Amino acid sequence: MAKYKAFTLVELLVVIAIIAILAALLFPAFFAARGKALQISCTSNLHQAGLAFMMYSQDYDELYPYAVDPADKYTPQIWNQFPAFESQIPTMPLIQNALMPYCKSKEIFHCPADDGFNIEEFTGLYIDPNANPPNANPSSFQKFGTSYYYRTEIAFKHAGDATFQNPSQLNVLFDGSGRWHGSTFPQVLRYNTLFADGHVKNLTYDQLNNYWDMPL
Repeated sequence: MAKYKAFTLVELLVVIAIIAILAALLFPAFFAARGKALQISCTSNLHQAGLAFMMYSQDYDELYPYAVDPADKYTPQIWNQFPAFESQIPTMPLIQNALMPYCKSKEIFHCPADDGFNIEEFTGLYIDPNANPPNANPSSFQKFGTSYYYRTEIAFKHAGDATFQNPSQLNVLFDGSGRWHGSTFPQVLRYNTLFADGHVKNLTYDQLNNYWDMPL
């Protein structure tokens, strides 16, 4: 009778272990490459948004849009200390709508890594408390039309290119969540950020927080 040689259990387990080790080595590299590609695409979007700000400024006496982002629109209590401005928020346009005449596509405001978020990372508030559920899911872009959020202090102070003290240090537009380009283990929040001079930089939470404190 013919004899058939087969894998023993030990040999099979060794093969499975080798495959598992190779997968463990390859998957991080794959996800890192994918994450880098998403970051590059997001950076390109912000560069194009920077051009839109520049063209808008040229048409409006070097001022930036008198507009708000979804955080201001749906949690206006952020501005409780400035009731005159807070009272105008319901009638103010969202930043992406104000810039749309200067953009070729709505996709400029869509970060490809945007998978939404539950709580605003710089205020600790639910972004849409009257909605069910009160969040920016399934993505901020799908729910609000933008993945990028505006430094609305610029609108509040009627500021723009004519008044900015240090454009290279002034954050203008940035990712709605630092998770999109950050890491989970360990958790590191990173934000692609457009500055008033047109350059884009990837920042940690603390770095972006420091730029919030820079004067206009």
